[in-house]
Amino acid sequence: MTLRAPAPAPGPLFTDLPVGIFAGTVSLPSLAAADTAVTVNPCLRDLFGFDASLGVADVRPLDPERFADPGARARLLNRFAGQGHVTDHLVRMLRLDGSSLWVEISASARPTGEAGRWMVEAVLRDVTERQRLDEQSRNVQHQLLHADKMAALGQTVSGVAHELNNPLATILSWAERLGERHLDDTSRRGAGIIAAEAERAARIVRNLLTFARKRQSTRAVVDVNLVVRDTLALRAHDRRGTRLRLREELTPDLPGVFADAHQIQQILLNLVINAEQALRANSDGGAITIRTGAASDRTLVFLEVEDNGPGVPPELRERIFDPFFTTKDVGQGTGLGLSVVYALVKEHAGRIALEEPIGGGARFRIELPAGGIPEQPVMPAMSGSARSAAASVLVVEDEQALAAAVVETLADAGFTVTYAPDGERALTRLQERRFDVMVCDITMPRMDGITLFRTMGTVPGIEAPPVIFVTGEVDGVEVARFLAESGSPWLAKPFRLADLLDAVRRVLREA
Repeated sequence: MTLRAPAPAPGPLFTDLPVGIFAGTVSLPSLAAADTAVTVNPCLRDLFGFDASLGVADVRPLDPERFADPGARARLLNRFAGQGHVTDHLVRMLRLDGSSLWVEISASARPTGEAGRWMVEAVLRDVTERQRLDEQSRNVQHQLLHADKMAALGQTVSGVAHELNNPLATILSWAERLGERHLDDTSRRGAGIIAAEAERAARIVRNLLTFARKRQSTRAVVDVNLVVRDTLALRAHDRRGTRLRLREELTPDLPGVFADAHQIQQILLNLVINAEQALRANSDGGAITIRTGAASDRTLVFLEVEDNGPGVPPELRERIFDPFFTTKDVGQGTGLGLSVVYALVKEHAGRIALEEPIGGGARFRIELPAGGIPEQPVMPAMSGSARSAAASVLVVEDEQALAAAVVETLADAGFTVTYAPDGERALTRLQERRFDVMVCDITMPRMDGITLFRTMGTVPGIEAPPVIFVTGEVDGVEVARFLAESGSPWLAKPFRLADLLDAVRRVLREA
């Protein structure tokens, strides 16, 4: 009788290798026989979560259940059938607990003699961290390319926006002027429609600027409800044809917030798009609620975006604001949306928190400090002759149609008005007489508003009046910086003539 020597025990190299080792049979799903392992090392068990007490034959890392994409296993077996081996074959797999990992498989396979069945010897390497870093690098590169494209597009859009804002300002101003006349009902309604559509076109221009270029933060007192309505209008087109329901619960008469309206819009857009994506798998479309309100002492304003989707698992809540963290599939998200939201909220001295509503879903709550320009005391109205004697206005505007509407409006309000078509003519007018306030465009031929502002204080014999700037180019970095440095009030074109009158009267009161 011949005694068979026992198989040698695995050595330390096999036991301690930091890669998974598998040897066994692998079969097509159509065969009744299951995969069977002959040899596995401890690293392979750890890689997929197989318990150490489990028999070797039951450790089956190449079972169909271990592949995130069922087609990936079929492609691997086709490589075995066609080439007999694979090298660094990248595939997304699943651990026993359902979590995913990226694995590189290098293996050789030979037929067992039974069709559709191979004896496989494989090395499996966990490359999840490498894939994550590669994805981060691709995302950063994509962001840089996107930024370059947006910068080029932004220059074009900025110029187009300025050219559009001037005629829009003229249309809106004259529609207002017509609305003040004694008109029949049809004409009055038409004037109102013209004014409303001009404002709508202006909002479209502002939205183009928001998406086309990185804006320098330009802050003013913002009505959060108005930002919400403008932002939701942007998403209206994308919601067409879906069953998604959108609810607005906006508290009226909110205190103002000193903020960059475009950045607040960016915050809201990211949260709304995030909620829409969370509801894609919802059979009835799902619902998103946008809610605003204020603290009882009116020291802060809050904004909430709530959805009734699957919510955020507890183990992920601490990471959702981390840059590049995403639960979406590869290629479906950059993981930057919520980190941008977090940064912008902090930049506005605010707070953001993720809450879990009763009944499930997710709710993002943003709190911003309330603040703005203190309310001015209401001054007794002066007679037209008193205003005329006490207040003279110089209007500097190269768009003659718009200038005519402004001049007539100020004159109707009782002011003494002088007109100059550019900065050079304005300097001449300032040398001829003293003015109580100047309404000045920024972009003009011959001498622009910035040069005029900096020059008039240096010319002997000129007593520089307070200035109200009007411009269709507030998104430009140079213009935004100048407006901040000058400390002068300004109106973005197109503007309401009533807002211009309010600005003039406020400047005169302060003077």
